[in-house]
Amino acid sequence: MDEGTYRVLPGRDDETWRFLDRDTFETVAVPVEGHDAPVGDLRPGYLVDAALDWGSEEPTVRSLSVVRPTLYTFVEDADPIFEVAQNLWEETRAAGEGMNATQTYNTDNQVNGVCYVFADAGQPSVFDDFRGGARPLEPLVDRINDEADTEPAPRELFVLRPADGAYTVVTIALDKEGRFAETLRETYERDAPDEPLV
Repeated sequence: MDEGTYRVLPGRDDETWRFLDRDTFETVAVPVEGHDAPVGDLRPGYLVDAALDWGSEEPTVRSLSVVRPTLYTFVEDADPIFEVAQNLWEETRAAGEGMNATQTYNTDNQVNGVCYVFADAGQPSVFDDFRGGARPLEPLVDRINDEADTEPAPRELFVLRPADGAYTVVTIALDKEGRFAETLRETYERDAPDEPLV
């Protein structure tokens, strides 16, 4: 029995999740069905404590609890890329850099998120590496939580790849279900999921 803390990521298909081990950053494919625990009710981005039973070829989740219901949303062929991210990418490209970051602000000039851009021309792409866990998003999320004045909280994280595939945007909305996250969901036509475990 392996017990650990995992980040839930999309699987290769609708029948699997990827569990990213927070200690080792290794991923394991976990079937959505076939467990006593409510694995099918998980959502990408959730941080969970789980016990995995390796008594068969595929792991069975024997126990499961949600630590923080952060949400991850992955959008391919994203259009339009919002202005802050576009401008940040232009600055990054002009400087010959591979990545850059900036804070985002609401209309009251209060910080409501962080935006990262990554040059993306390889195979597999940075976007695919983020989605599959080969390149963990954990350091970006941890940085937000470490710098926050309060206890770590659920966030909403959006990974966007524009149609030309030249770069990948990672935006973290500080307030889950806040106005910034809501605006991004509306822009990219991604409804907030049902969350029966929250």
